Amino acid sequence: MSTNNYIVSARKYRPATFRSVVGQESLTHTLKTAIASQRLAHAYLFCGPRGVGKTTCARIFAKTINCLSPTAEGEACNECELCRAFNEQRSYNITELDAASNNSVDDIRNINEQVRIPPQTGMYRVFIIDEVHMLTTAAFNAFLKTLEEPPEYAIFILATTEKQKVLPTILSRCQIYDFSRITVPDIVKQLQYICEEENVEAEPAALNVIAQKADGAMRDALSIFDQVTASSEGHITYRSAIENLNVLDYDYYFKLVEAFIAGDVPQALLIYRDIREKGFDSQFFVNGLGQHVRDLMVSSTPQTHSLLEMNAEVAQLYVTQAAKVTPRFLYQAIELCNTTDLNYRNASNKQLLVELMLIKLSQIMNPMPQEQPVQQAPKVQKIATPAPQAAPRQAAPAPQVPQAPPQPVAPAPQPLAAQPAAPMRPTPPPPAPAPPRQASAPSVPRPAATPRILVNTTAQPKRQAEQPVAASTNVAPSHEVRRAAFTPEQLQQAWNAYINNHPNEHVVINTMRMASPQRVTDTQYMIEVQNPSQVQFIQTAMNNLLTELRNAVSNDMLALDIKITDRGPAPKIWTQREIAEEIVKNNPKFAQFIKDYELSLA
Repeated sequence: MSTNNYIVSARKYRPATFRSVVGQESLTHTLKTAIASQRLAHAYLFCGPRGVGKTTCARIFAKTINCLSPTAEGEACNECELCRAFNEQRSYNITELDAASNNSVDDIRNINEQVRIPPQTGMYRVFIIDEVHMLTTAAFNAFLKTLEEPPEYAIFILATTEKQKVLPTILSRCQIYDFSRITVPDIVKQLQYICEEENVEAEPAALNVIAQKADGAMRDALSIFDQVTASSEGHITYRSAIENLNVLDYDYYFKLVEAFIAGDVPQALLIYRDIREKGFDSQFFVNGLGQHVRDLMVSSTPQTHSLLEMNAEVAQLYVTQAAKVTPRFLYQAIELCNTTDLNYRNASNKQLLVELMLIKLSQIMNPMPQEQPVQQAPKVQKIATPAPQAAPRQAAPAPQVPQAPPQPVAPAPQPLAAQPAAPMRPTPPPPAPAPPRQASAPSVPRPAATPRILVNTTAQPKRQAEQPVAASTNVAPSHEVRRAAFTPEQLQQAWNAYINNHPNEHVVINTMRMASPQRVTDTQYMIEVQNPSQVQFIQTAMNNLLTELRNAVSNDMLALDIKITDRGPAPKIWTQREIAEEIVKNNPKFAQFIKDYELSLA
């Protein structure tokens, strides 16, 4: 029976030279330069995330400084007796200690005793202490003296993932090297090299999924690669990778954003149902959607394309979809995903919380305008009856067509100046003030059709010639982006106009009177309120408020953020008993009176 000689990739392809270390070029160059110039410190601290090469670099460093014939590039030769002894794990010049399981004072004392023994071959004895932050405080203190004044042949290399847990007295005695996360392109490049060595076919998109799943750790990437390779039988596809790793396909996120752009709430909810039926956790889905929107945001401008950690084919999909959305949509979508993630743990109905997020996302680019024509239709009917021009605009509200026959009667009251015909219709006294309005008739029908906008009435006469397009111009803010410059004073005037034009919205108006928009950028303003309830009041009216403000300043890029200001602690509310106790405390005579007459405070 043959023995199994299989070795996992994390061990088989562990770097043996500085040149083969992935993603840490600056650190390895510094270490090679220090070795070549014989400027070696007596203590080093390698810190950084897991799986980025801290212990590997420590071993390569220990082998290289003892190599009998290093190369011109500062690498170990791997041929001399000391290099072979190190590669075969029989070198006595290198001592490793796992501080996670050997963190007591006795373990450190054992190290201190070994430091006294000089190397039998080679120039240095190297002590590598992994996970050094796990040492106890007593062990750290026992190690201080040896670490500060070791023999000239002793070199200590400490490795840790949590530098903040290491005592400052230890940090001050070491040269500190911070290892960074390995980027996705570097991991993909290394995986492609391993695929060539192992005769494994892999799609670039599949390797990209593995690299993103590894989260910057090369060791994790190799472990995931072995797992996917075992299930794919030597041919790794994107589909097999996401199924094996339980990764949500990015096609779902692209379809969701398309539904958001179209304002298709049912489609968004159906996609979410499919995701749940496939067994994906809702919070995992929310985080993935937030990451997708973030990738769209960095894809929207060429300057930030380098922040996309994915292959060129998938990156082009993000660039194409990013061109369909506005920056306001991206910012609000990221904020909604983040808020949902924060509230997910405390939500009693988690599915409803996520569905509410999807509904709000679908309304960012398509704020519900359906209710507004129903409210404004009676006004259009009353004002537009005398005007023959209103006939083309009655194609949308069909019920207004029957009112065309009375218009032949309209010429009859042509001697309208004498107004004898007004008493003949005693039922509608309101038409009496209608003749004065006819002087401004060209400007009245336009505001009547707009969704509760009373600010731009002065600008309407200029656009009276565009009456056939009036219905479409009302929806223009969501399709034709206006970018007119405006001042904070103009925005404040529009803010005050909204307050004056909506007297019935008492709660919202009272909140708006206590706050005013403060300029952050040219198109971004901040509203400061005092409590979360006021935030909710503003948000309920945000769609109508933004519509009117943008129309007032002719700029669809205007964005409002809400911030809760810290007004300090709320004043204490005193009970009657506390008031009485305070009086007794500050009036000794009153306290004596209560004592003399044996009274008590109820």
